[in-house]
Amino acid sequence: MARKVAEWVGKTPDSKVPDRVRLRIFKAYEGRCYLSGRPIRPGEAWELEHKVALILGGEHRESNLAPALSEFHKPKTAAEMKIKAKTDAIAKKHLGIKRPKQRIPSPPKSPKPVQKPALPPRQMFKEVRHAD
Repeated sequence: MARKVAEWVGKTPDSKVPDRVRLRIFKAYEGRCYLSGRPIRPGEAWELEHKVALILGGEHRESNLAPALSEFHKPKTAAEMKIKAKTDAIAKKHLGIKRPKQRIPSPPKSPKPVQKPALPPRQMFKEVRHAD
């Protein structure tokens, strides 16, 4: 009979996932990227992906983690950040919470600069006269 291992749960959302848990997750997905389905080759950069993002209510636990190649993980995270920003903006609008509009005062406009008269051209080289 196989030994049952308790699911790992992070104490905080920033808790580092132990290497033993990373290995268990990698094996559970048979070394395949959760986002692309492509096998992760030795030496390729991969990260643990939260299937349900933390910012969208997901938990930092083993059952919510999956291996993902870095090239596919970054765009997914960016899309999740856009969704979160949009939902927050809508919630703030409905609650009457407005973003403070800071205005940075610009310096007063100075009068038009006075143009100085152009100087005559300078002689760049001296003429050397050779004695014949």
